[in-house]
Amino acid sequence: MRARHLAPAVLLLPFTLLLAACGGSSRAEGGGGTGSGTDGKGSLTLNVGDQKGGSEALLRAAGELDDLPYKIKWSTFTSGPPLLEAVNAGAVDVGAVGNTPPVFAAAAKSKIKVIAGSHSRSDGETILVKKDSPLKRPAQLKGKSIAVAQGSSAHYQLIASLQKAGLTTKDVTLNYLQPADALAAFTRGKVDAWAVWDPYTSQALDQADARVLTTGQGLVNGLSFQVAAPAALDDKKKSAALKDYTDRLRRAQNWVFKHPDVWAKAWAKETGLPDKVALDAVKRTRGTAVAVAVDKAAVASEQQIVDSFAALKLIPRSFDFGEFVDPRFNGDLPPSVTAPRTYGKAH
Repeated sequence: MRARHLAPAVLLLPFTLLLAACGGSSRAEGGGGTGSGTDGKGSLTLNVGDQKGGSEALLRAAGELDDLPYKIKWSTFTSGPPLLEAVNAGAVDVGAVGNTPPVFAAAAKSKIKVIAGSHSRSDGETILVKKDSPLKRPAQLKGKSIAVAQGSSAHYQLIASLQKAGLTTKDVTLNYLQPADALAAFTRGKVDAWAVWDPYTSQALDQADARVLTTGQGLVNGLSFQVAAPAALDDKKKSAALKDYTDRLRRAQNWVFKHPDVWAKAWAKETGLPDKVALDAVKRTRGTAVAVAVDKAAVASEQQIVDSFAALKLIPRSFDFGEFVDPRFNGDLPPSVTAPRTYGKAH
């Protein structure tokens, strides 16, 4: 059944349940973490910030939480910014976020260090329009209204897409809306387009009469990060646990690529996504991730985001992103520009 036949409230439920790592959602969505249990054993406890359907669900499905020689205390956050606030405050030792929240946190001089990265396809980073929209290419967005979550990966993707089309944000009307509110506006025709990320992309394509106007492929870096507290890195035992934790995440990512159906079912159960939507998102973006080094190329790519947001005065200052990176766990990981995996034709 298509979105136009459904009451908006029915569509909103899965979106309010979902909290995607790629998003840099604003504090309006909610704040601090809520405890969601402890795994492992031993005297050392690693405090890990997570988002629903994120690292904990991934590691559990892949069997990587078995035989932990230390404890992991999980705290669940609504989005990247409050998670990074907790890292800054020392309440969380490490957490996963997309490519844009660290830019905003670092601009605010937060105490954070990027310690690990992964590179995914960017087909899920999209600008969506309705199927019956007259818009056929990004240049036609001039004078149109676009919903986007401020400070999210989609925000940067939108800026980059407009620039490629010879436009700026001054040529369009931006409606800063979180996904649930953006979906309602999109469904009701209150906006002409919606810049968003997976799994919201997959759900809108399946349930909201949406089609893709353009994607972030070739425009955005497709990176996501593990961000740690400097104090945890300075602690010898916690640093060793962080190394082990990032290794487990790497193995779990490898498992997901080989078992997309199994992970999609587990992810759907965790988040409330329909099975089909979860599998679409896994094959479009989520399963394509490959662990990569946080190297000079990654820093340079993130610096472009810093410079873009600083030029638009969306962050209070420009800065050297490299100052917020700790490469000690790079080891023999492949370069950050290593191509993501693929399941073939984009879904």
